[in-house]
Amino acid sequence: MPGPTAGGAYAPDPLIALRPWEAPEVTSWGRLPMNAVDRRAGALSLDGDWRFQLLPAPDAPDGVWARAEVPGAWTLQDTDDLPQYTNFRMPWGDVPPASPAANPTGVYEREVDVPAEWAGRRIVLHVGAAESVLLVHVDGRPVGISKDSHLAAEFDLSEVVRPGRRATVRLTVVKWSDASHIEDQDQWWHGGITRSVLLYATDPLYLADVTARTRIDGELRVDCQVRHAAGTLPEGWSVSGELDGRPLTPDTAFDRANMEDGRVSGFLGEARLGTLVPGVRRWSAETPELYGLTVRLHRADGSVADSTHHRVGFREVEVRGRDLLVNGERVYFRGVNRHDFHPLTGRTVTYAEMHADLAVLKRFGFNAIRTAHYPNDPSLLDLADELGFYVVDEANIEAHDHAHELADDPRWTAAYVDRVTRMVLRDRNHPSVVVWSLGNESDYGANHDAAAGRLRRHDPTRPVQYEGAAKQGWADPTVVSDIACPMYAPVEECVAHALSGEQTKPLIQCEYSHAMGNSNGTLADHWAAIESTPGLQGGFIWEFWDHGILQRVNDGRPAGRGGAGQYADGVAAPGHRWAYGGDFGETIHDGAFIADGIVFPDRTPKPVMYEHREIAAPVRLERAGDGLRITNRRHFRGLDRLAAEWRLALADGGTLTAPAELPDVPPGGSATLPVPFDLPDDGGEAWLTLRVTTAVDEPWAPRGTEVCVPQVRLRPAAAAPDAAVDGPPVEVDDAGLLVHPLLAAAPVLSLWRAPTDNDELGGMAARWRAWGLDRLTREVVSVRRAGQGVTVLAEYGTPAGVVRHEQVFTRVPGGVRVEESAELPDGLEDVARVGSVFETVAGLDVLEWFGQGPWESYPDRSAGAPVGHHRARVDDLFTPYLRPQESGGRHGVRNFTLSGPDATGLAVALDAPRQVSVTRFAAGDLAAAHHDELVPRIGCVVHIDAAHRGLGTASCGPDTSAAYLVRTGTHRWSWTLRLL
Repeated sequence: MPGPTAGGAYAPDPLIALRPWEAPEVTSWGRLPMNAVDRRAGALSLDGDWRFQLLPAPDAPDGVWARAEVPGAWTLQDTDDLPQYTNFRMPWGDVPPASPAANPTGVYEREVDVPAEWAGRRIVLHVGAAESVLLVHVDGRPVGISKDSHLAAEFDLSEVVRPGRRATVRLTVVKWSDASHIEDQDQWWHGGITRSVLLYATDPLYLADVTARTRIDGELRVDCQVRHAAGTLPEGWSVSGELDGRPLTPDTAFDRANMEDGRVSGFLGEARLGTLVPGVRRWSAETPELYGLTVRLHRADGSVADSTHHRVGFREVEVRGRDLLVNGERVYFRGVNRHDFHPLTGRTVTYAEMHADLAVLKRFGFNAIRTAHYPNDPSLLDLADELGFYVVDEANIEAHDHAHELADDPRWTAAYVDRVTRMVLRDRNHPSVVVWSLGNESDYGANHDAAAGRLRRHDPTRPVQYEGAAKQGWADPTVVSDIACPMYAPVEECVAHALSGEQTKPLIQCEYSHAMGNSNGTLADHWAAIESTPGLQGGFIWEFWDHGILQRVNDGRPAGRGGAGQYADGVAAPGHRWAYGGDFGETIHDGAFIADGIVFPDRTPKPVMYEHREIAAPVRLERAGDGLRITNRRHFRGLDRLAAEWRLALADGGTLTAPAELPDVPPGGSATLPVPFDLPDDGGEAWLTLRVTTAVDEPWAPRGTEVCVPQVRLRPAAAAPDAAVDGPPVEVDDAGLLVHPLLAAAPVLSLWRAPTDNDELGGMAARWRAWGLDRLTREVVSVRRAGQGVTVLAEYGTPAGVVRHEQVFTRVPGGVRVEESAELPDGLEDVARVGSVFETVAGLDVLEWFGQGPWESYPDRSAGAPVGHHRARVDDLFTPYLRPQESGGRHGVRNFTLSGPDATGLAVALDAPRQVSVTRFAAGDLAAAHHDELVPRIGCVVHIDAAHRGLGTASCGPDTSAAYLVRTGTHRWSWTLRLL
């Protein structure tokens, strides 16, 4: 990019001539050191509308100016460079450090009126984030270079701008670079300036950094670094501070030791303050107690030259043997991996949006976040401090496509060390940060060791983790990671390791359950093993978001900021859809693998959130003889700030409620209570639920928000099947299919489900298709009539053998009993389901059922769905996963009705709790790529399953366990159909 000379002509730009986008040894030039000083107060915001042009390459001549919003990704602002998704493949095939010749480069430019009152002050430009290489010019003069797309870059402009004058700031962002090879992070590739741009001023004498360290006994130590713009510090400067109004005391012993050790120089100023807080309130994820810390820098005359404010928490973290301790307690990490994401603005997120993210997580029982795979927006840590989360802060390093080559490549050593160091310097004052991570999926080599050494030098108070070091073995005490943090290790392997006698470190999986589509099976089993096995402390689900970008269907382009309001409840509005890999015309992509979150792109919770909420419930409920046992599963606080209500669900008698008084139970303690209801003598099934809510307004939820619904069964079912009665014969047609006035399609055998993402990527769906289960042909063998009953035997041929299916139709009071059996040959091991499927006539729009609900549940994901009486519109039962697939199922259904506006319809009673689904779609309808392509049926498609395969997480991680597979042999089930 050309720059002006003194005579007005243009000369080659030295920053462009350097070609820093292909020089991994260059991490920055002219960039100021990272620090933890808060400069937001009093800063001049440069956010908003900038002149913008998108060049085809960094060394291309200037083009036509347009406009762009800062912060924001240009890939979402109606340019020709559209988003692209790859999991680990680089979007081009060159070997590092090469970048492609076609290298989109955004040029941002605007004028800035530098305040006249800043005369004599130090003036700094702050660019919150730019991906992937930032070049800074002011009035045509080169100022600096920065790499690292997820940390801020600051540049001293004191010599290039004049207070009271207007300056032209030009920010050039090169999309592809050597840095891209270590930012290969399973997310959309964007380009742009994605966090805020600020201009601020300080006194020439300024606080260069502040480090606060706390202990749980109330000790606070604050280390300050002081600098002067001229280089040499003036005589007589000093620092002071206060903590919630309590003055801090200068550490004279520290000053004396510095003098004696010769550490004092003309330009390096160091000072230490401290205090001891009696009766200190400790910080934890359950008790996020914060204190306000103010540090002031004084000139020799006592006037204040600079100041900064922080919120600090008193807490300690340590690894002791096989346990990671917070404040001396072994805590469970109920975590999730989180990207900065928004469906309209990409990686640009506001404070309010991040608060909403964390509020949702808090309401569903999460207490930990891994910032995957880079330091998140700095405001996220402010919120984690305030709301209470344990954070694994992860450096912006992932070299997935070239992991092995780069881990030991000395050309990248500076980049690895720089990214880890700058993260620590920015975030070390946050109590929420309890573990540092060296990055993700980048193999393991000398560059990681170098980065870890620098990290521990800057912060010896927190443990360090790195999953890539697991190649040395989880128990190896020599590797860089203080924590065994494997990825998707089967729970059986984790338990075996913990019981082997060889475990030397806490085992906390950095990723353990993959939330792609209809997924997260066996989550409750996993946590049952964690809570019963010393040495296991939890893990982090992959991940928080479905990264669907809102896309206009008519032109296939991102909706951008103009798409606000075009989605609700997980569903894009007509004319829009959630886009995933390949939807923007890119040829290199990884499809819907980007849609793997526990919430939809609009933050609507997926059903797995309710599963997690019950697994993480702070209150557990069990039978204890004739009474009940309530257990407090918290680590640090009692059951204060919670309220409760009893609910008794009777199979034949509706639901009763009664107030509940939670006992005063300490963390980890239990109390015994009597059953609050006398059961009626009807002998029906009875379930008791304790509905726990917030008792007061919380920062993350208003009063009355449901926290958990633990449940126990007080009495099992004791129903007998209806006896046959005289009446007109059960009607079947010539093919032996049941004829019924409310059935548009008679019940037939179903062994197929619309494949989930796990089914497809785990290979099961391909096997089922090879067996022909998606296109079974029914052949009637015999139809036998006896009195009012009919027995129909049919066969379904498959390459793996013949399936024999028998249906016995019997007249019972008010309806028909259907008794079924299906014999699966040995070759059909592990099918999707065995059951009946039928379709109703139009007009039946409301489902009411007694069983688990109200949200979707499956055999291996049902712990969060309490048994009770539930009601929903049929159109609301289907879960809109971004790629259509099996969904909408309800586990453990005992009976259900389908009715229309006039309350007429059909009722179905089941012989045992069964998996049932009622939607507007047959399995074959769900082969569409997106929900906007689906055409709902006018009737209801009903599945009643004798057996239904678990979901597992096989798209990336373990499949479901053996207990949830559908086995060969004979399956039997029965159900009764009546008119309402």
